[in-house]
Amino acid sequence: MGSLLGGLIADRLSRIYPHSGRIMCAQFSAFMGIPFSWFLLKVIPQSVDSYYTFAVTLLLMGLTISWCATAANGPMFAEVVPVKHRTMIYAFDRAFEGSFSSFAAPLVGILSEKMFGYDAKSVDPIKGSTREALALSQGLLSMMAVPFGLCCLFYTPLHLFFRKDRENARNASVKEEEMS
Repeated sequence: MGSLLGGLIADRLSRIYPHSGRIMCAQFSAFMGIPFSWFLLKVIPQSVDSYYTFAVTLLLMGLTISWCATAANGPMFAEVVPVKHRTMIYAFDRAFEGSFSSFAAPLVGILSEKMFGYDAKSVDPIKGSTREALALSQGLLSMMAVPFGLCCLFYTPLHLFFRKDRENARNASVKEEEMS
C-alpha cells in the first residue's frame, strides 16, 4: 500500500516539479523513517496497553517509508537508463539495497553490546531485563535513524544531476533512432 501511495504522489508531484518531484518524494520517504523510528522506540510506552499505538505507528510508518523504489528509483531509471541495460540496472539496484540491509541485524547486535552495554547473560528469560531492552532499542534506533538519514542525504545530488542526465539520455535515444 505504501509503495502504491508513494508512486501516485510522486507521479502528481513530478507533473508540478518535473526535475525534482520524484527526488523530493524519495527524500520525504527516507526522512520519515527517522521520526517514526524514534517515536516507535523511544516515545511509545513499552507495554501491552500500547498495542494500538504501536499498530497505528507501524501502519503509518509502512505507508510513508516505502516510497523510494516506486516513487523515484524505478521511474527515474526508466528515464535515464538505455532500454538494453534496464533489467541489469533494476537487478543491481535491488541487489545493492539488499546487500547493504543484510548488515543491519549484526550491526544492531554489535552496537547494542559495544556501545550501549547489552549483556545477554543479564537477561532473565522469564522477567526480561529493562536495561538490556533499552540497549537493544538504542542499537536498533541507531541502525534505523542513521541509514534513513543517509538515504535522504544521498538523494540530494540528484537535484543537481537528474535533469542533465535525463536530457542526455533523451538526446542519445534520438540519435540512436536517427541512425537506425
